[in-house]
Amino acid sequence: MAGGVPPARAAAGALGEPKQPDRLGLIQTPSFFPGAPDEISLYSTEGYYVKNARLRRHTVRMDGFVSVHAEAPGGELVTKPLVFSGRELVINYSTSAAGSVRVEIQDAQGIPVPGFALADATEIYGDEVEFAVPWKAGASLEGLAGKPVRFRFVMKDADLYSIRFE
Repeated sequence: MAGGVPPARAAAGALGEPKQPDRLGLIQTPSFFPGAPDEISLYSTEGYYVKNARLRRHTVRMDGFVSVHAEAPGGELVTKPLVFSGRELVINYSTSAAGSVRVEIQDAQGIPVPGFALADATEIYGDEVEFAVPWKAGASLEGLAGKPVRFRFVMKDADLYSIRFE
């Protein structure tokens, strides 16, 4: 180590600090498919000890390292009471063709909020990194902002990667 700095870090510093954690091999890249969201690329070598070595690119969806998963028969996730700001709930999710996600909002005691009960929830299916959750009445979350509420996610053959509020 030169001056207490690991060689890899010294080399990175000489080139300037990267804006992404590419020193770890993780790089945000545009998708190969037009209109698809960016993805995380991880590069690895294969056969580096022989003459015809190859570089492989592996991809992972954005915010796609960990998910809450429900099998085909279904499953639920209920959050602890959360206080949020914003007008809409945005989720990162993926379902099979037969799968779905529905979202109910409950008060802090677990009672469904009128207009946001499971019966008011729109069935969501597909694969989206940023999807604003709609309810049948077209209700906004603005009136619930700043109050403790629980979110109940009812899922069938689906993965829920992240939630956020905008």
